[in-house]
Amino acid sequence: MKRNLFLRSIAALLPLSVLPIRDFAFVSAPRKLGKGFQVKANTDRFGKPITLFEGDTFYTKVSSKDTNGDLYMFESTRLKKGGPIAHFHYSQDEVWFITEGEFTIKVGDEVYQAKPGDTVFGRRGVPHSFSKTSEGPAKMIITFQPAGKMEEFFIAVAAGIMKNTTPEQQETIRRAHGFESTGDGIGYLKKF
Repeated sequence: MKRNLFLRSIAALLPLSVLPIRDFAFVSAPRKLGKGFQVKANTDRFGKPITLFEGDTFYTKVSSKDTNGDLYMFESTRLKKGGPIAHFHYSQDEVWFITEGEFTIKVGDEVYQAKPGDTVFGRRGVPHSFSKTSEGPAKMIITFQPAGKMEEFFIAVAAGIMKNTTPEQQETIRRAHGFESTGDGIGYLKKF
């Protein structure tokens, strides 16, 4: 009797075992329903670009809300030279795709001179920083995968969350959004 139950259980699972693992992941992962969308050049997904620093504007192309947190993609337009403090993300990989101008990007111990058409990948947990090095406007597409709380962080910074805070308070805010600083970085623009 127990043998028949065991054999029926195995027989019921057999059709599933011949499917590739990727099919299980697709079926089991929650997906947002709806159609695709287009975000035109030089526009923001929601019509509200995020302005962080003087001449530094982020145009959301794919929001973390669009992907259930799987991905966040934005175009960064920078007017001044410099870039962010060196930092690392606990759970996000970061990708930089240069569309205009030139950047120096440091990931771990490697330093890359990136020009239009170049892509640089930064693995989660690895310290990185970048700096705009060319004259005039420069642009890059930055992608976080998974999205984490980076979009939320940029919106909060634009709203002034980092103003009039101590370095310790700034670090607490960074950690609450899934990353932390490691130093001044390359061509660091300015402290908040």
